[in-house]
Amino acid sequence: MPIYEYRCEQCGHQLEILQKINDPVPNPCPACQADHALKRQVSAPQFKLKGTGWYETDFKTPKKDQTSATEKSTASDKKPDKKTDTE
Repeated sequence: MPIYEYRCEQCGHQLEILQKINDPVPNPCPACQADHALKRQVSAPQFKLKGTGWYETDFKTPKKDQTSATEKSTASDKKPDKKTDTE
């Protein structure tokens, strides 16, 4: 389950809550007890893959010069041989 950040619009209190994506916004604010004052904040998720099997290069895209070299070699392999009937 993700951790969501909320901020009270009346008192400015901020809190983090572990909840499902479909769970409703918690009410009231735990600091000032105002109803319907909490608003979900937009924040970037932060995580790090640790352990065996995860590598830094797993999800990186190849460099352009490597891609063009690979494309050239596969393109030359796919060209049909031109045969001429001159014999």
